[in-house]
Amino acid sequence: MNNRLKALRAERGWSQSDLAERLGISRQSVNAIETGRYDPSLPLAFRIADVFGQPIEMIFLREDAGK
Repeated sequence: MNNRLKALRAERGWSQSDLAERLGISRQSVNAIETGRYDPSLPLAFRIADVFGQPIEMIFLREDAGK
């Protein structure tokens, strides 16, 4: 699943560690989500959306969208 996590984090000037702390996860987990190696659970996806104040579908993008 593609996502805009890195761009949203950068817009706020947050490091991966900053975001990890806000979410209660490890920095390595943030990195894995950003690089697409790990898809977050639905509860974590909702926490991410809440942290950024955006709907989930604005952060996580389907790979087959538009096909």
